[in-house]
Amino acid sequence: MGNREDLLAGARRCLEEKGWARTTVRDISAASGGVSMAAIGYHFGSREALLNAALIQAIDEWGTETGRTLAAYGDPDSTAAEQYEAMWSQMIESFTAHRKLWLASVEALLQAEHSPELREYLAGSQQEGRRGLAATLRGVPEDELQDSTVRTLGSVQMALLSGVMVQWLTDPEWSPSGPEVLEGLRAIVAGIGPAGGRAPDESGTTGVPDSPGV
Repeated sequence: MGNREDLLAGARRCLEEKGWARTTVRDISAASGGVSMAAIGYHFGSREALLNAALIQAIDEWGTETGRTLAAYGDPDSTAAEQYEAMWSQMIESFTAHRKLWLASVEALLQAEHSPELREYLAGSQQEGRRGLAATLRGVPEDELQDSTVRTLGSVQMALLSGVMVQWLTDPEWSPSGPEVLEGLRAIVAGIGPAGGRAPDESGTTGVPDSPGV
């Protein structure tokens, strides 16, 4: 690899081992195999720009890993609920197997507050993610989705994904399994009822049948 690639690899290692705030220029130089600190300015302009580039690289890998996990969704021999539960079980396994990659995605969100370039990149990635998740769950090509479906189904699924991920990264012992995520969604649907349905009474029932699907 050339100096630029060495610096990116070194910055990635530092992000994984030290995090953004504690990584210094000297740390990156050492982790990149002794590439000079001056080379950081030459190739990237600043420490912050190099760390941004390393984070974006990690997020790209995160997206690839997520896509690989979702590719197994849609087994024709399973019910919709079984497929959804299996998808969550695979995602949760990924949280553990690729912990550093998922942590990098959280780090990127924090740093984006101070970097318009990184924030713009993440906003675009989120939009692609919403559309991809909605297409997966609907079982249709992305270009056939209505914007309303992306903003509802895609956004809510992304919120679930992010929330479950954070729980697994911080407290895996008490974080939900795939079946528990599904059961939790069923409880929410039962609690709010279908569109136009009544709120639960004191017994916890809504007076309407359980919603189909998950």
